[in-house]
Amino acid sequence: MSNQQDAHFEFGNRQKTFKAYLTGLLFSFFLTLGAFGLVFTKIWDDASLYIGISVLAITQLIVQSICFLRLNASPAGRWNLFPFLFTLMIITFLAGGSLWIMYNLNYNMT
Repeated sequence: MSNQQDAHFEFGNRQKTFKAYLTGLLFSFFLTLGAFGLVFTKIWDDASLYIGISVLAITQLIVQSICFLRLNASPAGRWNLFPFLFTLMIITFLAGGSLWIMYNLNYNMT
C-alpha cells in the first residue's frame, strides 16, 4: 500500500480521513465534558440543566453522525441519510408514545 492509501480509504461516497475522526473525537469529548461540567457545578436550576444537557446530547448526536457515520445531504449520501432519518422517526414515535401512555396511566391512577 502506498502512503496515501494508509492515510484515508474510500468507503461509501466520501473519503474517511484521520482528521475527520480526530475532529469528531475531540468534539464528542468536549461535549461530554460540558455535560459533566453542567451537572457537577450545579450553576443552573433543574429545568435549565435538563434543557442544557438535552441540547448537548443532540449536538453530540449530530457531530457523531457527520464525523463517524459520514451522513450528508449529497445525492450519493442520501442512501445512508434516509434510513437513518427513518430510524430516528421510529424511535421518536416509540419513545413518545410510551411516555404518553405512561403519563396518561399516571394521571388516571391518581
